[in-house]
Amino acid sequence: MNTTFHRHWRDVPESTWRWPNFSPPEIACRGTGKLLINELALDKLQALRDRMGKPLIVRSAYRSPEHNRAVGGATRSKHMKGAAFDIAMANHDPVAFEAAAREVGFLGFGYYPRSGFMHIDLGPARQWGERFPVRATAFAAETPPARELLADSRTMKGAGGVATLGAAGVEVAQSLLAETQSAILPLVPYLDTLRWVFIAVALGGIAVTIYARLDDWKRGRR
Repeated sequence: MNTTFHRHWRDVPESTWRWPNFSPPEIACRGTGKLLINELALDKLQALRDRMGKPLIVRSAYRSPEHNRAVGGATRSKHMKGAAFDIAMANHDPVAFEAAAREVGFLGFGYYPRSGFMHIDLGPARQWGERFPVRATAFAAETPPARELLADSRTMKGAGGVATLGAAGVEVAQSLLAETQSAILPLVPYLDTLRWVFIAVALGGIAVTIYARLDDWKRGRR
């Protein structure tokens, strides 16, 4: 088992760190900043991260003997050998996580559902604590939510009509003006003003549409 000790994680040469999803301060002792790099344990941790496909939140990794005593750790804690990790379950299904951890070679498991983390180490094989309750719905693969057809949305059925009013008004006005040019010559000086009025109405409709879509989103009705 290849291990390297550093008096502080800042002393770790960047060129020697080969675990892309973790960093020295994540693995170092929380109380002293000291770091014991256990390459076998970190290789398995990286393999677990690759298998899970999403971040592992490390609550505790290496502990110096003095820090281990301060936090009430076991006298022979695997943390002092850099061979144990406490991983938060906030973003993982504990059952799937444990299965994956066993597959990559972790042997020791401690369950801490009240504190929200699972202890894993290199062994010997053993387990303790009360298992996490089975979740009604396990974490599923993250996929984009299905989006409704725009024509069927509440926005277009309701407020969306206002959004098209301005544009429709411009088209109607242009058609009428083309057919009755001789009758409305006195209005020519005001056409520019009318155009801006219609544009303002259109922009107002668009604003209402955006507000309605945001409201749909907030209500979970997209």
